[in-house]
Amino acid sequence: MDVQRKLEILADAAKYDASCASSGTEKRDSSDGKGMGSTAPGMGICHSYAPDGRCISLLKVLLTNACNYDCLYCVNRASSNVPRARFTIDEVVKLTLDFYRRNYIEGLFLSSGIIRSPDYTMEQVVSVARKLREEHHFRGYIHLKTIPEADDALIAEAGRYADRLSINIEMPEETSLQQFAPEKDVRAIRRTMGRLRLKLDEAEDNRSTKTKAKPQRFAPAGQSTQMIVGADGANDHTILHTSANLYGSYRLRRVYYSAFSPIPDASRALPLVQPPLLREHRLYQADWLMRFYGFDVGEIVDDSAMLPLDIDPKLAWALRHRDRFPLDINRASREELLRVPGFGTKAVERIIATRRTTTIRLSDLARLHVPRNKVLPFIVLSDHRPAPHRLDEARLIERFKPKATQLGFGF
Repeated sequence: MDVQRKLEILADAAKYDASCASSGTEKRDSSDGKGMGSTAPGMGICHSYAPDGRCISLLKVLLTNACNYDCLYCVNRASSNVPRARFTIDEVVKLTLDFYRRNYIEGLFLSSGIIRSPDYTMEQVVSVARKLREEHHFRGYIHLKTIPEADDALIAEAGRYADRLSINIEMPEETSLQQFAPEKDVRAIRRTMGRLRLKLDEAEDNRSTKTKAKPQRFAPAGQSTQMIVGADGANDHTILHTSANLYGSYRLRRVYYSAFSPIPDASRALPLVQPPLLREHRLYQADWLMRFYGFDVGEIVDDSAMLPLDIDPKLAWALRHRDRFPLDINRASREELLRVPGFGTKAVERIIATRRTTTIRLSDLARLHVPRNKVLPFIVLSDHRPAPHRLDEARLIERFKPKATQLGFGF
């Protein structure tokens, strides 16, 4: 099989893994004439987006889509009737360098099916990164998938070469993982996450200690994971509670949510249709509220245990707590401002900076990049105060729901 055909198969097989954003790593380039590549913004094949909005391009492939495991939700499972392929180490290295020289990519996202054993698979993945870094002096971004139960020495070596490591938790509940992926052990996955956290903490401590020796590098962009949404019966509260636990226990940089997609020859245990993609989007919004806005899981999801699809989670929270509004933004604390629908973290910082020198008025909202129609019912300004009945009227929620549109007929 030629490399072109391998690339078609293994790039397509990698598309189900969402955790490939390249953000948070150290800045590197080759402007000194040494090495190749950088971690600067670029455009190319696999488009991911960093928290600051930059478009990131990565060569996103599997080393092989052959796998010993028979996870029911995975298109590459052992019993799946799909074409199989396997790159050699040199082929992945050459593809990465050739694509970089053509300005297609700025980095590599490499995962693999489990072949022979976890140690063998991990050693093959690490060998690609080692060869890129040591033999070709590649300075671009590298994200490696960590194989559960791989030897600690291999994980340590992966962290020396990779910018980010990740290991997928797969399912929000242990019982679901046992049902759909009996070969995988959630305790082994969490043990590997714990080992990664210890090494990341050690590397951070070494960087903060002032010594003449250069601290040993270990995955400066941290670790991440992914959960499949909609393959089992877990509700949004369970999913977000699992995410909160992962953030607290292992200091993950990101939890990615991937809406289940029906696969060929699927098990009868799996749903026939995928969940709405909007549910995945709402989970990302709720995840953002936990990480950057100070919300707890219990505040985000109400008694129904599911996020509303028609409005975003912060607006839903505000409508459930109308007694806290309207809020005087010239006097409110940062924590209170972060809970106003329509206020992002950057807008809040601009508001706090502006009110130190002047009183914020209605005409200032546009300059502060605040969506007026969304925030006006919830805030008080020196020249604006919403009518007392505004927050109490039943029609308020209808104001924020998307307008109904006529569906097309497909001809």
